[in-house]
Amino acid sequence: MMSLFQILMLVLDVIWYFILAHVIMSWLINFQVLNLRQQLVSQIWYMLNRVLEPIYGPIRRILPPMSGIDLAPLVVIIGIAALRMILINNVAAFY
Repeated sequence: MMSLFQILMLVLDVIWYFILAHVIMSWLINFQVLNLRQQLVSQIWYMLNRVLEPIYGPIRRILPPMSGIDLAPLVVIIGIAALRMILINNVAAFY
């Protein structure tokens, strides 16, 4: 059962880093540091959007429009942090 706990923590870590990369990349694209016409940048951006949109979609439907500010990544990061705390505090249940 401990391996189940470790797998869950690994999945949460991977999602955390994907969200972090997506947020940083969106900033770099908006400030025109990165250009979506470059093939590598475009492929990475497309992959991150495809992976994270199923997570962001339901949250964006719940959150009210914030005039161009997307708070879905922040909500997901807070949710992941809360889930990690719950899992760590209840690690004894996995033994």
